[in-house]
Parts: sequence; structure tokens; C-alpha cells
Amino acid sequence: MVRGQGMKTTTIAGLAREGGVGVETVRYYQRRGLLETPDRPQSGGLGGGVRRYGEQDLRRLRFIRSAQAAGFTLEQIEELMALDAGEDRARARELATERIGALDAKIAELTAARAGLQRLAKACGANAAGPCPILAAFEADP
Repeated sequence: MVRGQGMKTTTIAGLAREGGVGVETVRYYQRRGLLETPDRPQSGGLGGGVRRYGEQDLRRLRFIRSAQAAGFTLEQIEELMALDAGEDRARARELATERIGALDAKIAELTAARAGLQRLAKACGANAAGPCPILAAFEADP
């Protein structure tokens, strides 16, 4: 469990568990520069040589996951994390507006796909003779 402000008390497995990701995801974020890789302490004593993570690492991991859930790419997340919360509001708003536009386009695409499937399902149920309109639609040449 991650505790304390500056205390680094948990392993990578604990950080991953608390952040809702796998250990390999944490390592991937570290390779991308989104999360820091703590120094490995000199061996000796309990848990010597094991990297430890703290509350700030967990907050950063949760930030990344929340931003991903909102549809931001890792490149955009990196930019968001580099922004100053007090100084860079305009850029943060611009990035969010871009994401809203992309989400709106995806919603329109999914809505059209849903409407098409509804038409095919209705046609499939209306006529039992001949080939299934759903299967025929997916077999058709583009």
C-alpha cells in the first residue's frame, strides 16, 4: 500500500495493483517517460535492491489512466502532464476540445454502424426466405 507524501513504500507490483494496471504497463509507461523509474537502492537489509514507489507515482499513474479513459493518446497525456495547472489552461482546453471533436466523430461513426445493423437485423427477421441479409452484407465486395 502506498502511504505518506514523500515515502516510497510499495513495489512495482503494488503500484500496478493500486493503479489498476499490470506490471508490464507500468514498465511501458516508464520506457515512454510517463512514469519515473526509481533508483534501485543498494542491496542490504530488508528488501534491498527493490525499487520503491510512492503516492506521487500512484497519482501520476492514475492521471495517465484517467486521461486514457477520456480518449487522450499517450503523446497528448505526456503534453498534459507537462502543462502547468495555473499557466497553461488555454492549451489544456485546446487539447480537450480536440478530443471532444474526435469523440464526436467516433460517436457519429458508431451511430451509423448501429443504425445499419438495426436495419439488417430487421430485414433478417422480416423474411425467412433467401440468404440472411446480415451475412450477405458482410460477404459483399466493397
